[in-house]
Amino acid sequence: MHIDPFSDILKFTRAESIATGGFTAGGAWAIRFPAPEKIKFFAVIKGSCWIELDGEPNPIRFDTGDVGLLAAPLAFTLSSAPGVPALDAMALFSGAGNATAVVGDGQDFEHIGGHVLLDPTSGKLLRDVLPPWIHVPATTPQAASFRWLLGQLMEERATSLPGSQLASAQLAQLLFIQILRAHLNNAGPTPRGWLRALAEPRLAPALHLMHGDPGRTWHLDELAEACAMSRTTFASRFKTAAGVAPLTYLTEWRMCLAQRALREQNQAIATMAQSLGYTSESAFSNAFKRVTGISPNTYRMAVRTGR
Repeated sequence: MHIDPFSDILKFTRAESIATGGFTAGGAWAIRFPAPEKIKFFAVIKGSCWIELDGEPNPIRFDTGDVGLLAAPLAFTLSSAPGVPALDAMALFSGAGNATAVVGDGQDFEHIGGHVLLDPTSGKLLRDVLPPWIHVPATTPQAASFRWLLGQLMEERATSLPGSQLASAQLAQLLFIQILRAHLNNAGPTPRGWLRALAEPRLAPALHLMHGDPGRTWHLDELAEACAMSRTTFASRFKTAAGVAPLTYLTEWRMCLAQRALREQNQAIATMAQSLGYTSESAFSNAFKRVTGISPNTYRMAVRTGR
């Protein structure tokens, strides 16, 4: 049986990727972008450019086929060379409408970009563990997948065939997943957290069990057995990767599920508590307050009133 807790997390965080546009450029050019409110991704289709991120000391060169992901709210500048006076991105793209914006003669460089929409509550799981900036060069083993996806994205943008908008969204989602895979494969030691735990194939069975049936009273022995490890080895390896003990991770996962349910459903607190493995409403409420700092009822009221 193929076990993929990585997909569990992506489905739960509702990471929806959308290709939003691009531009072509020629000659000496630069564009200044404001700090994004969403996770932003972009790729170089033709030519090369430099990216200067606020707070980063050195510009980064991007060549044809390179892909970047910006998860932090940092303003940045794309340019043909550092130091070129920059146009304002908002003014440039607002005037382009649905067409591809052109800077200069548009012959030297082509770019496509988009953003990743996350669930307002559970998406924090993903945003918190992503590094501020990911650069995946075209020389990585994932380059062939990137080239195919980027080529298909450009083709969909250039046509008006039925379903092109949906196809573009699906392709952008695949591109986002490939960026995350490339990061996990090539970034070296990943900081402790669930993203690092997902990169540990031997921990995948335990994560899949907890994600698949969070209301069950899982015991450390069961989770260790699923991973073909002793209880001690499993507990140590899990904490090293995830930063927390397995059953603490389970509690935090349950609370993420609870937050989403409180936002989107009218389910009674007692029913929710039972579905997440708690024997009483008070036990669930105590756990929820310990993790989030407020009671379930207070949380539900706050998200529904926008406070």
